[in-house]
Amino acid sequence: MAKWTVADIPDQSTRTVIVTGANSGVGLATAQAMAAAGARVILACRNVDKGKAAAAIMADTVEVRALDLANLASVHEFAASIDEPVDVLVNNAGVMAVPYRRTADGFEMQTGTNHLGHFALTGLLLDRVRGCVVTVSSSFHWFGRVDVDDLNWERRRYRRWLAYEQSKLANLLFAYELARRLTDSPTKSYATHPGYVSTNLMSHTETMLDSVMALGNRLFAQSPAMGALPTLYAATADDLPNGSFIGPARLMWGHPAVTRSSPASYDREKAAALWSLSEKLTDVTFSF
Repeated sequence: MAKWTVADIPDQSTRTVIVTGANSGVGLATAQAMAAAGARVILACRNVDKGKAAAAIMADTVEVRALDLANLASVHEFAASIDEPVDVLVNNAGVMAVPYRRTADGFEMQTGTNHLGHFALTGLLLDRVRGCVVTVSSSFHWFGRVDVDDLNWERRRYRRWLAYEQSKLANLLFAYELARRLTDSPTKSYATHPGYVSTNLMSHTETMLDSVMALGNRLFAQSPAMGALPTLYAATADDLPNGSFIGPARLMWGHPAVTRSSPASYDREKAAALWSLSEKLTDVTFSF
């Protein structure tokens, strides 16, 4: 495709969009662009004060609602507050390489936030989503391995980067399985990755890596606005095949392009097993 930019976003004034983690980074840039194009945007944020600060710099078609993906009670409460049709659900929020912690429901924090929280949210909202679900993964998924026998690191020694990589591969297994289950539906499921982007996602390892990655951000990373382009393209394109994966054209940098993810992400047997386990863990069953 040509070098697609926010200038190519069609009018969104009739659409409602939910963006998780919309108060900073790629989520903020995504919400800003959709609001600027006229969409009603719901900023789904764990920190409502930060969400309100983000909303203050956007068009007046945005609102902030509390959503903590690390707490299924919060996910249910947020989903129950959505009583209107939603055109786009952007599963963007995430944590990266954090120390060993558990969510309110006992899940490993990265798995619980990045995958299980979004799985539950999508399942609870799907009957109201009439356009598409866009799930944001990461190029780190290439190194990931999903262990359905120990998804929440209860038997393995915790390895923060392996846990992150697992969660990002889980995002893709989920997005593609959702696409397959939506085959007879007008609703589509897409996956994206932003490339190498300078955000605060990389500043919560609580190790010296925070400083190293901050330097890398200054030297090599692209802006959140560029990182948001794959998600924005997926959310607004009118001819994108169901199950597409969108990322930067030059692997980690550049304008969006339809691309391929790792061979492991297309493992249908693993995707089905992860889906069943995720339903069991979250107690959320999808209705198609």
